[in-house]
Amino acid sequence: MSTTPDDRLVDGESADEPEKDAEATRGVGGSERAGGPSAGSDAEADLPDEARRAIDELVAEATSRRKGRGALGVVAVAAAFVLAFLAVRALLGDSGSPGQASSAGAGSRGAPIDSVGARTPAEIAKSGTIRVGVFSDKKPFGSVGQDGQYEGYDIVYAKRIAEDLKVKVRFVPVEAASRVEFLTSGKVDVILANFTVTPERAQKVDFAKPYMKVSLGAVSPKGKTVTRESQLAGKRVIVVKGTTADAYIQAKHPDWKITKFEQYTEATNALIDGRGDVWVTDNTEAMAFSLKNEDRFVTGITQLGPVDSIAGAVQKGNVELLSWLNEELVQLGEEKFFHKDYERTLKPVYGKAAKPEELVVEGGAL
Repeated sequence: MSTTPDDRLVDGESADEPEKDAEATRGVGGSERAGGPSAGSDAEADLPDEARRAIDELVAEATSRRKGRGALGVVAVAAAFVLAFLAVRALLGDSGSPGQASSAGAGSRGAPIDSVGARTPAEIAKSGTIRVGVFSDKKPFGSVGQDGQYEGYDIVYAKRIAEDLKVKVRFVPVEAASRVEFLTSGKVDVILANFTVTPERAQKVDFAKPYMKVSLGAVSPKGKTVTRESQLAGKRVIVVKGTTADAYIQAKHPDWKITKFEQYTEATNALIDGRGDVWVTDNTEAMAFSLKNEDRFVTGITQLGPVDSIAGAVQKGNVELLSWLNEELVQLGEEKFFHKDYERTLKPVYGKAAKPEELVVEGGAL
């Protein structure tokens, strides 16, 4: 499985239903659009223009070479169709199903994702799909499981939004440093990627009311545990580029020795390999990692810097979608939606190391 998956298209589903049930509604063998494109099939009509052009150009080139080459020409045509098929797969996702598409941007490998602009809830509903930018490598908030399905705290929330809008959700993988750009360029409608609210980001995007609270934490190896902020001076500090940890250290401790990585998996691998002494990240992420690797690592600092809030974000000026999200949060708060989400996705990770009240925000009210 690729470390950077394609963006996924699934039906919105209830947070009380198993996430794996969404597989039946995906383009991968789903009943709505089962199988990949084939000659003469109705699915061929669903191919994007880029795919059709790739096929036409490759076949035309091979056919022109066929003249005067006999059997070699036939082989060239056959090879062209193989290359064309691979091109279609790259444009549509690993499954080759029209129900999926690749996105390029922040670590993704595929065709560039087009812009949909700042869409209103009515426009999203009319289109039948909402695009949500999420992490694909940050457990337990947004990641891709062994079955290839998106899972996590933010994923459950995204599916509920899609369900209440009565649309499908297309998950677009983003990296920490690309979250703002994916909104400003209109590649996604909403970002739900463990997005901490900061004044600097609020100048570029519009944040909805919060659904979680968080502060920074620090993970270090057992036996060399860092327990105080002052101990970080002189250490090789690992951060993920574009995160709150990155901004906090640059503002408060510009003299620290830091190494920046694009992805969370790169940061954790660097810590495991000994290419750094301590990893500074959200305390929720820090605790999740150290609990999973409790024989080697510990979160020696559970609160570094101020307590912040995490919220969904939309393109700057998209007042209608922002208002809808805020109203949705109030309604979800009445049913304690995020406590249920916590029980489902975070409690299995944190156990007794954290309490819902320490992380969960209901109704958008801190």
